[in-house]
Amino acid sequence: MPRIDNLFAGLMRRLALDPFTVLLMVVVALASLLPASGQVAVAFGHITTLAIGMLFFLHGAKLSREALVSGLTHWRLHLLVLASTFVLFPLLGLAIKPLALALLTPDLYLGVLFLCALPSTVQSSIAFTALARGNVAAAVCSASASNFLGIFITPLLVSVLIARGAAGGSPLDSVLTIVEQLLLPFIAGQLLRPLIGGWVDRHKPVLKFFDQGSILLVVYTAFSDSVNEGLWQKVSLSTLIGILMISALILAVMLGAATLASRRLGFSKEDEITIVFCGSKKSLASGVPMAKVLFAPSALGMIILPLMLFHQLQLMVCAVLAGRLARRPDSQAP
Repeated sequence: MPRIDNLFAGLMRRLALDPFTVLLMVVVALASLLPASGQVAVAFGHITTLAIGMLFFLHGAKLSREALVSGLTHWRLHLLVLASTFVLFPLLGLAIKPLALALLTPDLYLGVLFLCALPSTVQSSIAFTALARGNVAAAVCSASASNFLGIFITPLLVSVLIARGAAGGSPLDSVLTIVEQLLLPFIAGQLLRPLIGGWVDRHKPVLKFFDQGSILLVVYTAFSDSVNEGLWQKVSLSTLIGILMISALILAVMLGAATLASRRLGFSKEDEITIVFCGSKKSLASGVPMAKVLFAPSALGMIILPLMLFHQLQLMVCAVLAGRLARRPDSQAP
């Protein structure tokens, strides 16, 4: 089991000024002022592809099989989390279409649908579950399973929900591309874990910078392409506020639905906490690389903008919720 007591240390204090969020804003500003173009953009594209492959290789090498096995027996919980992530989220994305199109452009609504098709987060889901005194072993298993299955499920959902926005021609093409660029490096990392797992575990704080650096590189490349296509002529301040409103609505509905479903199905309070945090969140770390694989470069900025805003909103809201749950009496019943 990973050292949960050290995971996201000082989470509540740092979320008010999350360094990674600040870096994302800086990178977006840099791409807006100095977008890569021509041969420089081509070079960035190749570097980004290599960085994404290494990112998923390290994800595979970091994933502890022992931690997964410890939570595998809780299949009802895992099914509920997966249903929330890959069924309820997409249905909600379709249901809010009239409201979303009243506030957003059609291209940004495609970004909302892409957000709804993504897997759950891993690190922050486990961290919030631990902070709130939930079932950490089940959180490790559910979040990891969501990310692994998302390699296959997300491109299929994208092909159904966003058929005209995808770069590939068919769901099979999208899955094969994801398998080649994301799954194979992930499997290679898992296979090599017995050899390099100890080194990876010892250097997680350092490797975290590589993870974040890879995402920042993809964001810079994506926004450069979109800025060259006139991104900021299409997105106004009122549109950004609209994205935040849609994100807040989606997050509120999913938090409420996960809580209600877990209580109706008789889960313990610890399991309910796991379901809420694993079933209501979406992964920026997986979403940005997947968007690069699934969408045309000129569309990437619009596609990942809702995900970036939803990411920060879910961190702030879940941090407050986890802190409140952590202060509950030990004897509290579900």
